[in-house]
Amino acid sequence: MAEIDRCLIANRRQGRPHVVIVGAGFGGLSAARALAAAPADVTVIDQHNYHLFQPMLYQVATAGLSPPEIAMPIRSILAGQRNARVILGKVSGIDKPNRVVELDQGDKLGYDTLIVATGARHSYFGNDKWERVAPGLKNIEDAIDIRGRILLAFERAETTADATERQSLLTFVIVGGGPTGVELAGSIAELARKALADDFRHIDPSSARVVLVEAGPRVLAAFPKDLSERARLALAKLGVEVKFGRVTECNRDGVLIGDASISARTIIWAAGVAASAAAKWLGAENDRLGRVKVGADLALPDNPEIFVVGDTTLVLDEDGKAIPGVALAAKQQGKYVAAVISDRLAGRPTCGGFRYRRRGSLATIGRKCAVADFGFVRLSGSLAWFLWGAVHIFFLIGFRNRMAVLLDWLWAYITFKRGVRLIFKRAALSHEGDA
Repeated sequence: MAEIDRCLIANRRQGRPHVVIVGAGFGGLSAARALAAAPADVTVIDQHNYHLFQPMLYQVATAGLSPPEIAMPIRSILAGQRNARVILGKVSGIDKPNRVVELDQGDKLGYDTLIVATGARHSYFGNDKWERVAPGLKNIEDAIDIRGRILLAFERAETTADATERQSLLTFVIVGGGPTGVELAGSIAELARKALADDFRHIDPSSARVVLVEAGPRVLAAFPKDLSERARLALAKLGVEVKFGRVTECNRDGVLIGDASISARTIIWAAGVAASAAAKWLGAENDRLGRVKVGADLALPDNPEIFVVGDTTLVLDEDGKAIPGVALAAKQQGKYVAAVISDRLAGRPTCGGFRYRRRGSLATIGRKCAVADFGFVRLSGSLAWFLWGAVHIFFLIGFRNRMAVLLDWLWAYITFKRGVRLIFKRAALSHEGDA
């Protein structure tokens, strides 16, 4: 029997309930930390050894920050929590009748209570072949790859003698006008027009064409119309072209928007997400995006010992609308589920159903420009940008991370320079493979 199984049997003999958390994102990690005082053993499983502050991942992809500034080892975060341990592994299935989590290494992990917080993945709306030429942005590996593709495009444009090829290399297409797409488009435009402006001798980086494609009628559709329009105007001021229409083809030569083509060597996908494979593992009812349908307590209706939180779950608010897949919602869900588990262990009546408390929405467009919607007040411009920065720095895990990001931002703000303009071999080879 595997070593992991022996450890679990020992725990049960001691009479300690075992809570297994699959995924160390915002939801899973919030649940784990909230269970610090619970009379239970907590095991966190993740395929990565780090917790990622995903809202700032685009800054790594556009050479603004380095990976360690927005990520921290899970073991370090939970080092002081005596009832918690971490397993690096990838879940391949869940055996509900026997209450066992199956790992791809062949190990099996028993549980008394299970929290599934496996997040979301890219969705290409049935066109998965596009992923090779249009990578999405979900983890550090994605960000490093995209950064390599962007920087490599400028390097190749510097050395090519073909004017048509140079134009394609200096054209960047971002598919999807949500917060990630808007932030990427604005950041790439600033990278080309400011940070790289004096680095090349045969090309003018500021001539780069940045195109943001949105299938709907406006960017930042989740924001009020007036803020959406301000964001579009701010993008235009940065030199970003915003095009509305559905992408019908995507390949190494560029994209088709309806019948109109754009020749581009660098395409980034920010158009859609789908839940992880959790619904399949659990054999649970789910919506068209794969999100698991749960009860008011975020548990499976027929399996109250299994909770699902974050992007993996479908939760409706008081108006019957799906709660957005944002970090704040996942953290609230993780803390709520931990409270329910603690109440059960203590023999107390559990609290009422989960209720999402909105704190507002923020999206940055570029240097000194962002939009903020708090319901009772809407902001745009410099004030919203400073607020966006303050909020994101505050929620970073670890004092060192906060200070590093703050110093990098101050340097970039004063000098207009970005310091992490490195191309790694893996990214370069990936780009070669697309060719």
